[in-house]
Amino acid sequence: MKAKTVDKIATSVIIAIAALIVLVLAGLLGYILVRGLGHVSFHFLTSAPETIRKGGGIGPQLFNSIFLLVLTMIITIPIGLGAGIYMSEYAPSNKLTNAIRLVVEVLSSVPSIIVGLFGLLVLVNLFGFGFSLFSGALALTVFNLPLMVRITEQGLKGVPREQKEASLALGLSKWKTITSVMLPIAMPVILTGTILAAGRVFGEAAALLFTAGMSSPRLDFSDWNPLSPFSPLNPFRPAETLAVHIWKINSEGLAPDAGEIAAGASAVLVITVLLFNFAARWLGRYMYRKFTAIK
Repeated sequence: MKAKTVDKIATSVIIAIAALIVLVLAGLLGYILVRGLGHVSFHFLTSAPETIRKGGGIGPQLFNSIFLLVLTMIITIPIGLGAGIYMSEYAPSNKLTNAIRLVVEVLSSVPSIIVGLFGLLVLVNLFGFGFSLFSGALALTVFNLPLMVRITEQGLKGVPREQKEASLALGLSKWKTITSVMLPIAMPVILTGTILAAGRVFGEAAALLFTAGMSSPRLDFSDWNPLSPFSPLNPFRPAETLAVHIWKINSEGLAPDAGEIAAGASAVLVITVLLFNFAARWLGRYMYRKFTAIK
């Protein structure tokens, strides 16, 4: 068989596989959006769930999901960046470092239900944080930290060696080289890892069942005291997220319009994840142009 023929066959197979993946993704998103958007309204997005009559919404669950995302990223990003920088630039190349990398890779493949049970035993019971947003954020940090560490390390190692050596030759310190030269170049890769970690926070349910809980107190959105048990800003209150709410309302079936609520909540969850990804990518390009002076 001639080389050109093999090339055409291989190209056709790759294009067909790519098209199949796109069609499956488009079909899945289209099914969720078409089925759920008809049930989405302002009242649906802002009201609390109702189990006695129709008309319930997902307001508290949507707020809980966004609040949990913020808490998790506040904990995950600094630790993940610091650990990735250390592993890439400061850690010596020896058996201990290789063992740490292996542990990180193994930890990234641990099922989320195991992370949830760990959170239940250690965070909820041993440390006494109880079923709360804080417990859920710590559990998701354990879940997402390996991804952030590996992505940061790979992003920094992908920086051209010449740029790093040129910075050091100009007299800049190692830390200044990392923060002013290497991190801006690696920012798109690091931001991709951050987006993946954040997406897992939005869609995670198994780990949160055992840490954040499956119910929320009736929130008072006029009370912004973070120490109040009914304040939406209290990180130590139980919180049912949107993904947990979708699972719960389908499994219990107490609401007469459970199917409609689940369909609408699924559509909102998908749209939120898509908007977050688009916004994060735009921010990444903006930061890259700003740090590297590329217009």
